[in-house]
Amino acid sequence: MLKVLITDDEMQVRMGLRMKINWEEEGFEIVGEVSNGKEAIEWLRTKKLDLLITDMRMPIMDGLELAHFCYEEFPQVKVIVLSGYSDFEYVRGSMKEGVKDYLLKPIASDELEETLRKIRKEIEEEKKKQADKEKMLHLVMTHLQAVQEQYLLYLVKEAWPDLVMVKERLCQLQLEEMTSSNSKFQILSVEIRDKSNQPDRLRELWLPFQMMCKEIAQGEKNLYTFYDPSYTNMIHFLKIVHRKQHSLLNIVKVIQAQVKDLLELETVIGIGSIVDGVSNLNNAYISSLLAWSKSQLESRSQVIDVSDLQTEVFEISSDMERKLTNAVENANFTSFKENLYTLLGNNRGQSILAFSFISNRVLFLLGASARKYNMETKEVQNMMWNCQQTIWELNSNHKVIEKLTDLSRHIIEKVRTARFSNGKSVIEGVRQYLDQHYANEISLTFLSEMFHINSAHLSETFKNQVGQNFSDYLVNIRMEKAKEFLKDKQLKIIDVANLVGYTNSGYFSTVFKKHFHQTPVDFRNNLKKNRKEMNG
Repeated sequence: MLKVLITDDEMQVRMGLRMKINWEEEGFEIVGEVSNGKEAIEWLRTKKLDLLITDMRMPIMDGLELAHFCYEEFPQVKVIVLSGYSDFEYVRGSMKEGVKDYLLKPIASDELEETLRKIRKEIEEEKKKQADKEKMLHLVMTHLQAVQEQYLLYLVKEAWPDLVMVKERLCQLQLEEMTSSNSKFQILSVEIRDKSNQPDRLRELWLPFQMMCKEIAQGEKNLYTFYDPSYTNMIHFLKIVHRKQHSLLNIVKVIQAQVKDLLELETVIGIGSIVDGVSNLNNAYISSLLAWSKSQLESRSQVIDVSDLQTEVFEISSDMERKLTNAVENANFTSFKENLYTLLGNNRGQSILAFSFISNRVLFLLGASARKYNMETKEVQNMMWNCQQTIWELNSNHKVIEKLTDLSRHIIEKVRTARFSNGKSVIEGVRQYLDQHYANEISLTFLSEMFHINSAHLSETFKNQVGQNFSDYLVNIRMEKAKEFLKDKQLKIIDVANLVGYTNSGYFSTVFKKHFHQTPVDFRNNLKKNRKEMNG
């Protein structure tokens, strides 16, 4: 049944709508009634809805305002507006603002039925299309690939504390070639653009573009893809470079040709600098984004190599990064601001590219802190995006420093609240870290150092708030993840063990059996048996 919410300030109208037709026969269920747009928004935020029926004229928030809000925040929910004849043209002119259909009062039963049938058909087609997309994506992306991509994004964006731990995880993910001290890396940032400037077309072709990129990467040795939600319509390629003379130009040509021929889209590609070792992956990523940011706005294919722009070597020292991080962790805005001005305030002899690069490193650092303490609210995300835009535009060094200062003040204030409150936000950050890095060798001492909190206090607070100690919580995550990985027939039991943090498959099987009362092999065999029974 499709879920419906009725919004009207008159109870008689709401009751009348309920009695007009047999909603169940039409495939709909009225799950609630509210009297104004503000109450409807609360429903939208807390309940899963398919259809919103709203009156045009209501107190607090009228129907068109509500429809526009729904269009912006919940585009999957269809909206029907009820209006009097005097509002008819006004409502009809707002069809692009989220109004799917409109009905004139008094509402005729046959018109309501016809409108609902049309909307039900549209919703069912959209759901089928979405299911087909997800099925296609599942076919081309194994569980291992998904975890690899997530970890690559973590390596290029986050401030990770331990290189030994990172190398162990890379081996678990079958990315051993990245752990060599001689390895060099280069990143391509590839954005798709449409000459017709139709946003819907880019959304429709996003999945085929992802699949195409994965296939290109699979056809090349030591080439991987990852996606960063911060940059829409863009996929990033990471290449492990073994030869000094290596060039990504052949890969660039293949990407551009396939996207042009098969999808009829343009590509804007930023080629980053070649860096030494895993520790410098964030430099490789920022340099590819910097190259991309120098592209022209028009929708034509472009390739920008950062080496053509680069006139100097630039980086932030590990000591300076530590100072900035400690200032955030200790909620010391004055210290952060002083170090920020040391980095960016005295820009004599500094190129625009160097300033942009260092600004981005600071922005990434602040973003990592926001994610660590689970404070990526819409407000923080908007502030970070505005800051990013200002860096790319670089109309004023002073404006960039001002934006970074405002963002840091906001994040540090939230860190202060988190650290000096009842510890709820810190524990949520710890739990989020465990959810993401469950396969690492994580101790209570490591977590206490990372989150700057006494280990005994952390242990007690975690148990009080989560309901179990951190080691039991970690085992539970690993076992649930193991069940997911075991569904992937391409992974061996030892692969699954490694993916969830066990180097010994025998010990992994023992823990799994204790947890689920069956071995991993039995679990997989039962899955196969259940599939056969379901297929008849």
